[in-house]
Amino acid sequence: MSGLAVLTYKYRLKDRGASKALSRHAYAVNQVFNWCAAAQRDAENRYRLGSPPRKWDSHYILASQCKGVGAELGIHQQTVQEVCRQFAASRDQHRRCPRFRASFGQKRALGWVPFQMQSRRVDGNSITYRGKKYRWFGNKRRPLPLTAKGGAFVEDALGRWYVTFHVEVAASHSAGAGIGIDLGLKDFAALSTGEKITAPRLYRDHEAKLATAQRARKTRRAKQIHAKIANRRRDFQHKLSTRLSREHAFIAVGNVNAKSLAKTKMAKSVLDAGWSAFRNMLAYKAGTFAEVDERFTTQACSCCGTISASSPKGMGALGIRAWDCSECGASHDRDVNAARNILALALSAQRPVEGSRRAAS
Repeated sequence: MSGLAVLTYKYRLKDRGASKALSRHAYAVNQVFNWCAAAQRDAENRYRLGSPPRKWDSHYILASQCKGVGAELGIHQQTVQEVCRQFAASRDQHRRCPRFRASFGQKRALGWVPFQMQSRRVDGNSITYRGKKYRWFGNKRRPLPLTAKGGAFVEDALGRWYVTFHVEVAASHSAGAGIGIDLGLKDFAALSTGEKITAPRLYRDHEAKLATAQRARKTRRAKQIHAKIANRRRDFQHKLSTRLSREHAFIAVGNVNAKSLAKTKMAKSVLDAGWSAFRNMLAYKAGTFAEVDERFTTQACSCCGTISASSPKGMGALGIRAWDCSECGASHDRDVNAARNILALALSAQRPVEGSRRAAS
């Protein structure tokens, strides 16, 4: 199976003075994004009051209403158009109006300045935006293809700025059988093939150092540790999702509710696993992707399909990791059995969702 995939090339900027100029541009981008959010909420309020429905303005309509705003805010007009497009894409994906992007305070949104390649001038390891040249590291190790379609300047939690470029490439997926995935905590994922992926427990590895830095009120050190954890987690998830999407044309995964589990005593382990981010990666990398209801997938036998008397049930049976079906006599690993049931449910539904969501830079 073949199609198009989007690769993101990310380089760290060299210039120390880049942060000041890009921070001003990021503030302007936030104003445009917040205006889109305010316009969306205003339209939804009018719809509730019985006015003519005008609930889902396309990014073309939003961009047309922002005509000439770029010159007033000191950013390129195509950046304004790209912000409107990203706002509409986020709104349509999550089916709700995105939150406002804060420019100040402890919950300040990280800087983000999107651009389109038509109005950018790239020369070697530098890019010119609004008349200012920004240089980056690492161009020799990973040269930028000439087919880049767009990109953005992005900021990390430590205040460092990067430039990203999006490149469309031909994607090929194996024609092998589909695979089911059961997400967990002790094992990050159990596959319907019988393979188990051990959870890296990245937060736990750095928890002692992080606690020491926080008790000493070393804010920057704590941010550095958090950034390292996030980078390692992202690297692990990207490598695993890429391998699975290349080996299997069809991927099914259970819809475990990470948000609810994050409110329990397992919160640290759940947040450390990053299930939602991993599912998003699979959704846009896989040739065909399905997310199915995983209720009873642990209890049902993947061989005969019945919920036998010997199957693990309830919270008291969480310690049972292997069991034998009393109906057909098949022996099961708890998590692998659930993964096989997830795959069977996805195939029986015959309505998989095509992977179309793109990765965050």
